[in-house]
Amino acid sequence: MSEPKPPAPTSTPTPGDTYKGWLFKWTNYIKGYQRRWFVLSNGLLSYYRTQAEMGHTCRGTINLATANIAVEDSCNFVISNGGAQTYHLKASSEVERQRWITALELAKAKAVHMQAESDDSSDDFPTAAPVSAQGGSSCISEVQSTLRTLSSKVEDLITCNDLIVKHGSALQRSLSELEGLRVGGDTGEKIRQVTERATLFRITSNAMINACRDFLSMAQSHSKRWQKALQMERDQKIRLEETLEQLAKQHNHLERAFRGATVLPRSFSNPTLADKGGALVKGDASDEDDDNEFFDAMEDPAEFITVPADPKFHRRSGSNVSGISTETGTDDQSFDDLSLASNTESPQPLELEPVRQRRTVIPDKPNYYLNLWSIMKNCIGKDLSRIPMPINFNEPLSMLQRLTEDLEYSELLDRAACCDSALDQMCLVAAFSVSSYSTTVHRTAKPFNPLLGETYELDRLEEYGYRSISEQVSHHPPAAAHHVASQRGWTLWQHITIDSKFRGKYISVMPFGNIHLQFHSNGNHYVWSKVTSTVHNIIVGKLWIDQSGDIDIVNTTTKDTCHLKFSPYSYFSRDVPRKVTGVVEDREGAAHYILSGTWDNKMESAKIVESSQGCGGTEGKQKTVYQTLQPKLLWKKYPLPENAENMHFFSSLALTLNEPEEGVAPTDSRLRPDQRLMEAGLWDEANIEKQRLEEHQRLERKRREAQANQALDEGQDIEGYQPVWFEKRTDDCTGESTYVYRGGYWEAKDRQDWSLCPEIF
Repeated sequence: MSEPKPPAPTSTPTPGDTYKGWLFKWTNYIKGYQRRWFVLSNGLLSYYRTQAEMGHTCRGTINLATANIAVEDSCNFVISNGGAQTYHLKASSEVERQRWITALELAKAKAVHMQAESDDSSDDFPTAAPVSAQGGSSCISEVQSTLRTLSSKVEDLITCNDLIVKHGSALQRSLSELEGLRVGGDTGEKIRQVTERATLFRITSNAMINACRDFLSMAQSHSKRWQKALQMERDQKIRLEETLEQLAKQHNHLERAFRGATVLPRSFSNPTLADKGGALVKGDASDEDDDNEFFDAMEDPAEFITVPADPKFHRRSGSNVSGISTETGTDDQSFDDLSLASNTESPQPLELEPVRQRRTVIPDKPNYYLNLWSIMKNCIGKDLSRIPMPINFNEPLSMLQRLTEDLEYSELLDRAACCDSALDQMCLVAAFSVSSYSTTVHRTAKPFNPLLGETYELDRLEEYGYRSISEQVSHHPPAAAHHVASQRGWTLWQHITIDSKFRGKYISVMPFGNIHLQFHSNGNHYVWSKVTSTVHNIIVGKLWIDQSGDIDIVNTTTKDTCHLKFSPYSYFSRDVPRKVTGVVEDREGAAHYILSGTWDNKMESAKIVESSQGCGGTEGKQKTVYQTLQPKLLWKKYPLPENAENMHFFSSLALTLNEPEEGVAPTDSRLRPDQRLMEAGLWDEANIEKQRLEEHQRLERKRREAQANQALDEGQDIEGYQPVWFEKRTDDCTGESTYVYRGGYWEAKDRQDWSLCPEIF
């Protein structure tokens, strides 16, 4: 077989150049060596049957970064990447083979270096935030490209130096052998070998000289530009930081100016119509925190319009009211005197002298900084209850204590228990359901996830007439059961499962399950659920919380309903922030009360005296226009304690929830060591203790799973974890499977018999 000589390269191969040529590749024992077109580029050696195949069909590629190059004889060499691919190649001459060997070794050195550089690229060349100026971005790219090129040139010099040493030694040996020869027949052969060695040395030396020349030229031309570009980058980074800080300050000032220039209406009814009727409620508009930031949501148009009624009309008769029962036409004294027997300007809890003095302060929150985004960036779309979090993002209360904190305004239920009218009672129940969110307006920290079997009791019989017990009944998903019994005529229970997801810019906390409330005097049974809580500005800015969604409260006894709408905040809305609106309807669907207010401040009710269909609806629907009496205050938030901003913004009740109590169950949240350490300000110790408790819980779960598997193998049916104080039943009203209080806790406390409690701390 004739072996055509491949064309000589036009230039000495250097890193970054594409080296091409014909080589003979071993195929099999039948066909032997076949001529193939090889292309060396970017650390990859590829081959084709012909040059025409380069555009569409590659027959094979080998990565030189992990390849081994070995020379067999004067023309043959082997390239292998560890056994998966092996190319047996042959050049037309030793000089041509050496050209390929030089090019391959240079390309391999560059590929290895580039691979190591890419592994360390996150440390050597961190990806910065995009700069605003196009010139700054191009400077960064140019500097990085120059650094990589200079580095590759240095590697070329090292490789060429090794090759020069190798070939120089071979040339020296050949010259020594030539000097020792006698004049004879071998002289011509030796002279030919010396000539080839000298040629190889000249090729390698030329490559070395070219690489040195390129390096020096590159270094001289880019040295000053490189230094200037680096300095520009530093200056630009400083300017960007200063600009960002200035923008944040301007944003804060603009927000303050906007709120200062905006006069909020004193009533949540239509302000123009309210002025005409002259029936505005007395009271201040809700105060706003200067540091809050808000999420821009689409403004949702109101479903109805309220108009103050003429008092003369109300005194005449209720017989002219269309669609309203005669009860609404009577004098409004029953609701005012019985249901709202309190100071409408500043409602206060019932004046009862407490038996013991509860604490009013806790240790100030330490000023520990931790980047939330550095932890949350890997949690997008995940259930946060399954992700261990440091206590730096917590507040020193457990989820069981947060559930108990819903009782902050239990006097609303005490007043509702005294109502003769189910509709009046519904208004107070609705106000109670809204009041539970007022404690969250500044509380962006998450409560501790309770351990399985953890409990919490709150005994306020002598102060407020109720006592509460809650228990963590499931760990995944996290679920808690809560039961409250009041001596003032009501019982409340709930089974809540929490699902929390991180969406990138915000965290959504979605409670599932129903809250049940029953009054002892008339048997009215109310059922409702909670809305979604959203924590915004996870990536940048100050954290803030919003409540959004709908609550449908149903009196399963009388079939009366109340629909509450929590409007998400919007910069573009003219409504009051954190607005809540609602309508109380009887079983026939006739509206009797309009509820309005904010979930962080107060709720009011206005009795409807007339309704009619107006205009201005969407999708061809007409809005309902309600004529109402003057709004009456149902609930107003208590002011926060002094120095609350340094005490996790806890309310007066929240400050007492973790106060040590004697005689509580050994599983009580007050005895949880990591939570206690955090409250004391020992956050490092609290993090260590939290890890210990979580590891103990994981081992306990594995032990239970092993017991269940063993019982299954033995053909036994073993139940999973069973709560101590709650049991699962089917609710008669909703048909849901829920955990309800089985009894026995307070009796066990009287006996101080906690033998049923698991060891969890």
